[in-house]
Amino acid sequence: MPDEQSDAEKTKRAIESVGRRCLLLPGDLSKTGTCEEIVAKTVRHFGKLDILVSNAAHQARKQRLEDVTDEEFDYTYRTNMYAYFRLAKAALPHLRPGSAIIATSSETGIMGATQLPDYSSTKGAINAFTKTLAQDLISRGIRVNAVAPGPVWTPLNASDSGVSAEKVGQFGSHSPMGRPAQPEELAPAYVFLASDADASFVTGIVLQVMGGETTGG
Repeated sequence: MPDEQSDAEKTKRAIESVGRRCLLLPGDLSKTGTCEEIVAKTVRHFGKLDILVSNAAHQARKQRLEDVTDEEFDYTYRTNMYAYFRLAKAALPHLRPGSAIIATSSETGIMGATQLPDYSSTKGAINAFTKTLAQDLISRGIRVNAVAPGPVWTPLNASDSGVSAEKVGQFGSHSPMGRPAQPEELAPAYVFLASDADASFVTGIVLQVMGGETTGG
C-alpha cells in the first residue's frame, strides 16, 4: 500500500546493507490475482522459493456485532484468510522438500477477543487451515506452522479506526508482562520455524508467543 512504502524502503536498505537482495512487491493481497502475481515475480527474480510467510492483516474494532457490515467482514477475510490460502496455493508448485510455510495467527484466534468478531474468526480459521495443510504436505516434505503473537506493537494498532488514541496508548498493558512485544521479539519464532535444520520435526503447530498468557494444549 502507498502509505507503507517508506517502511518497505527502509527494510530494503537494511537487508541490502548486509549484502542480501530484496525485492519490493507492493500490492493489495485482498484482491484476486495479487497473490499469484507476487509469487510469480518472486520466483522469476530469485529463481526459486523456499519459504512463504503469510503475514497480511486487517482489523477494525466494532462496539457491537451489528456494527460489522458484510463489506467489512468480507474484506477482513479476504485480507487475512483468503490471502493465506491463495499464497499457499500459488507457492506450492515451487516449494521443494525442506521448504516451509508460516502464517501469522494471533492470541485472538485461540481465545477470541471482544469487539473483533471478524478478525478473531479469521485467526481461528488460519489455525485450522495451518493444521490441515501441514497434514496434507507431510508427504511432500513441506512443513506448515503458524505463530500466534500476543499484543505486539505494529502499525496495525494505530491504524485501527475503532480504537481511540488513549486506548492505543494503553495497548498491551493487560498482558501478564504488562506491555506489548516489539516486532523483533517475534522474529526468532519465524526464523526457528523457517529453518529446516532447527525445526525439521515441527509441523502443524500454532506457536504461542503471548507474553506469559497461557492456554491449554
